[in-house]
Amino acid sequence: MGNTNLNIRTDKEVKAAAEKIFEQLGLNMTTAVNIFLRQTIRENGIPFELKLHIPNDTTSAAVKEGRRIARDKNEKGYTNMDDLKAALDL
Repeated sequence: MGNTNLNIRTDKEVKAAAEKIFEQLGLNMTTAVNIFLRQTIRENGIPFELKLHIPNDTTSAAVKEGRRIARDKNEKGYTNMDDLKAALDL
């Protein structure tokens, strides 16, 4: 299979932001575009999203609260599901 060049135009800011994400994913622009093109062919359409796992504000707050509770010796804890269900009236 022979190679060919693909020239595209995009905003400088878009390119820089994408390159930063691709770098964090261990990819360069060429590899990322080739992944997209090959998967597009396999799926016969726009195939997937590649994104970093960055929790939203609600999830971040819940994790922070869970860590606080885990460190707090005064918080009630449960060692089995039956006790937890009873506390939750389930």
